[in-house]
Amino acid sequence: RIKQEWNFILECRKKGIPQSKYLKNGFVDINEKNLDTHGKTPQRKKSHALSDEVNKEQNKFIFQLSGEQWTELPDSLKEQIYLKEWHVYNTLIQTIPAYIALFQDLKVLELSKNQINHLPAEIGCLKNLKVLNASFNNLKSVPPELGDCENLEKLDLSGNMEITELPFELSNLKQLTFVDVSANKFHSIPICVLRMSNLQWLDISSNSLKDLPEDIDRLDELQTLLLQKNKLTYLPRALVNMPKLSLLVVSGDDLVEIPTAICESTTGLKFVSLKDSLVETIVCEDTEEIIENEREREQVEKEFMKAYLEDLRGRESTPSYTTKVMLSLQL
Repeated sequence: RIKQEWNFILECRKKGIPQSKYLKNGFVDINEKNLDTHGKTPQRKKSHALSDEVNKEQNKFIFQLSGEQWTELPDSLKEQIYLKEWHVYNTLIQTIPAYIALFQDLKVLELSKNQINHLPAEIGCLKNLKVLNASFNNLKSVPPELGDCENLEKLDLSGNMEITELPFELSNLKQLTFVDVSANKFHSIPICVLRMSNLQWLDISSNSLKDLPEDIDRLDELQTLLLQKNKLTYLPRALVNMPKLSLLVVSGDDLVEIPTAICESTTGLKFVSLKDSLVETIVCEDTEEIIENEREREQVEKEFMKAYLEDLRGRESTPSYTTKVMLSLQL
């Protein structure tokens, strides 16, 4: 009975129902009508109606599309150039049409988990674009015109598996604070990335890095650097000179040299050394199937790392340390 009353009180509090509505002579009156009638007051109705109206107005500027039945964008889209956001995901769409240049108010372009094999040069016309997510597609390169999107703040190209370089023109993206190019084929950190002066988050994990540039400390705003699942054998001392670096994640198995100052940092740097376990590969004849399995594995590991890092960031009282975490996944 006590548990029932307590749950009822919690429900009333969530709905903003005052105590006077459910207390009678000091005792809890477990009456569902209290919840129903309060929800039907004119004031609450008015509040809901206003909220619905605001959501309806906002949704006018958002285009959403998902499902494998889509192999191309609908023709009607080109008439909605007032849109501010595109959210296209989990489709079989392979190309983004050139008419995207007409969407001058576009701020968010979410194109995750499709079959897109290239981005049009016209994407450079989107001067107000702030977020571009083209993760887990089939991109092999990025158009240099993307460097004209001067207000871009977040760029996610992860999981494309085949990108090896970024055009130097992306050096113009001075507003970028977040870059994720994980799960590709980079052999070094692109020069343009080292010139992104406001960069705070860089994820270049699951690539083919063998070393880091000695001038990596020019990224003096960088706070998070994810390097796990590469081929690094040492870490440069320049990392110690990065004043705002608070989280550094590497794969420790290949490392033979780590600057002592990193492990003994007094700046609150959290240094994490992951231990990679071999993932059993599914043997099959179809190469595309192997690639798809690898992409799937990267998606799962990315979700795990996201949860792990969020938990790690929550431990503000924990001093800098070195830890090993076993990652094991079988598809």
